[in-house]
Amino acid sequence: MTLLKLARFEQPLKWVALALGLCSTVSIVQDRQLAAMLFGLPFCLIWVFCGWLRTEPQLKYINIVFSALYAYGIVRYFVLGA
Repeated sequence: MTLLKLARFEQPLKWVALALGLCSTVSIVQDRQLAAMLFGLPFCLIWVFCGWLRTEPQLKYINIVFSALYAYGIVRYFVLGA
């Protein structure tokens, strides 16, 4: 499957990313650290994907860094036993 075929999913994915971003923000306000990370990771992964489609290097690489930080935080949360 080429990127052009995947491009048709870009707009629906952006709407999903918006919902995930809102859920992550509410989780932060509610002091739910794990939920915020669990919502934030797919949010960043969607933007990594959309960055690859549009060849937006800043967006792509910033979200790769944030994805790695979220993954680290999730693993740390479970290793330390919350």
